[in-house]
Amino acid sequence: MREVTSSSLVSPTALAGGWGACLPAGRRKVGGSSPPTPTFMKKIKRPSWDEYFMKLAHVVMSRADCTRRQVGTIIVRDFRIISTGYNGTPHGIKNCSEGGCLRCQKRDQGKIDWYEYEESCVCIHAEQNAIIQAAYQGVSTKGATLYSTTNPCSSCAKMLINAGIGRLVCKKLHHDLDGIKLLEKAGIVVNVK
Repeated sequence: MREVTSSSLVSPTALAGGWGACLPAGRRKVGGSSPPTPTFMKKIKRPSWDEYFMKLAHVVMSRADCTRRQVGTIIVRDFRIISTGYNGTPHGIKNCSEGGCLRCQKRDQGKIDWYEYEESCVCIHAEQNAIIQAAYQGVSTKGATLYSTTNPCSSCAKMLINAGIGRLVCKKLHHDLDGIKLLEKAGIVVNVK
C-alpha cells in the first residue's frame, strides 16, 4: 500500500484549475476537463455500437421457438433499446416446438416443403414482434435502427417502412432478398454485416 504524504495530495488550487492543473506543464490540456489517462492502464477493445447491438440481437434470438429458423431483432433509438422481438407463436398459443403451428408440424414431418402454405403459419416474425411490442408499449419507432440476425422478408420490409425505421443492420441469411431491395427503394439505410 502506498503511503500518503502531504506532497502526494492535490491542493485545492489544483482542483479549482481542473484536471489539467494536476499535470506537469508540458502535459496540460488547455480547456480540458477530463482526467488524464494513466499510462499504466491498458486500453480495452470495446465492440462498435453495431457489433454490440448485433450481439444482443443474437441473445434475443435464443428465445425464438420456431422449429425451422430462429431470428432475433432489437429496435434502437439514440443508442437505447426500445423494443425486442423474436419469431414464434402469438401469446397464449402453444409454441411451435409443442405443436402450436400445424404448418410447421407438417413441414417438420416432411408432409409439405419449406416454402408451401407460408400464409397458414401462425408464427410471428421477429421484426413484426419488435414493432408490435413497441406499439404495445406506446413507443415510437420513427427514425430508429433495427438490428436483426436475418435480413427481413418482403412482408416485414413493408412493415419496417411504415413503422418509420430509418436504418437496418442485419445478416443476409433469408432466401427472400426482395425485402432489402424494397427497403433501399424507400430510402432506408441498409447495412448487411
